[in-house]
Amino acid sequence: MTVRVQAEDFDVAAELAALQARCPNAGAVASFIGLVRGNEEGQAVKAMTLEHYPGMTEKALAEIVAEARRRWELAGTAVVHRVGRLLPGERIVLVAVASGHRDHAFAACQFIMDYLKTQAPFWKKEELAAGSRWVEAKDSDRAAAARWTEPGSAA
Repeated sequence: MTVRVQAEDFDVAAELAALQARCPNAGAVASFIGLVRGNEEGQAVKAMTLEHYPGMTEKALAEIVAEARRRWELAGTAVVHRVGRLLPGERIVLVAVASGHRDHAFAACQFIMDYLKTQAPFWKKEELAAGSRWVEAKDSDRAAAARWTEPGSAA
């Protein structure tokens, strides 16, 4: 399991290659890359600043990954989340999951991302032409995370 919070960008190909090298028997790798949007609710985004509480954030991310590992048979995981001031189009997060089967990899990757959006202790501030604003999880983010606790989910 790899969990990192860092200011610098990451190399997606290198991260995926490292995950595959750690999991030589995996039959599937699913990944998600999150980017800073250039437009939010019709307003141009100039930048997004992500803040966190070192130590607490990494622990929370590790707990989310551990929960995914309890729910699905996973060979390995990698979560890399950036902090600091990021511009539109820059990478924010990578979630990658290796498993013996694609359904486990896809589900675990989506679960981890859904929980990152709603449970991880990051504070996000968008810079817009009209000023700046703090960003909270949207109702759609909370609904996506809630489906993993509903009866019939992959819980």
